[in-house]
Amino acid sequence: MAERVTDTAGTPDAVDTATATAHLKERLYATITMISVVIGLAGTGHPDAAGAAATVGTAALGLWLAALVADQQAHRVTHGAIARGRDLRRMLFVSSPLLLSAVGPLLLIGASALGVMHLTTALYTAAGVNVATLFAWGCYSGIRMGGGTALALLAGAIDAAIGTAVAGVKAMTGH
Repeated sequence: MAERVTDTAGTPDAVDTATATAHLKERLYATITMISVVIGLAGTGHPDAAGAAATVGTAALGLWLAALVADQQAHRVTHGAIARGRDLRRMLFVSSPLLLSAVGPLLLIGASALGVMHLTTALYTAAGVNVATLFAWGCYSGIRMGGGTALALLAGAIDAAIGTAVAGVKAMTGH
């Protein structure tokens, strides 16, 4: 179990390091998954905004529910009890990026429905924003590791390339 982090007054911080790490992992996973979903939608030919929104929303909801079921199952096996209280709140917090990953694409799909841009443009823009997000997280990790600007940019480029490749494989295989 993760060690609780406390502030100088001795009260627990809202999020310990292990929880923050798990939350970020889910955020990165959700980002990569949403790239594959929107690229897959853009490549299907002529989806409409309502169908695209339903697909994005359903994908995010399905991922979130799968994570909750897996977390709850793992908790029951490990602890011999259903997660409640603090443990359940942690599960919900850690898995929340799986739902939040749909917000950007849904906003862009909504803009498309309002005639601001073509739906395919909205979907490719959503993918591009998510690739840029992976790049930014990679750069930030490079900076946090003390690698300097050049290594931070390299880490960002590698993370964006890997995320794009994984999303491409997922989109091509229909997963």
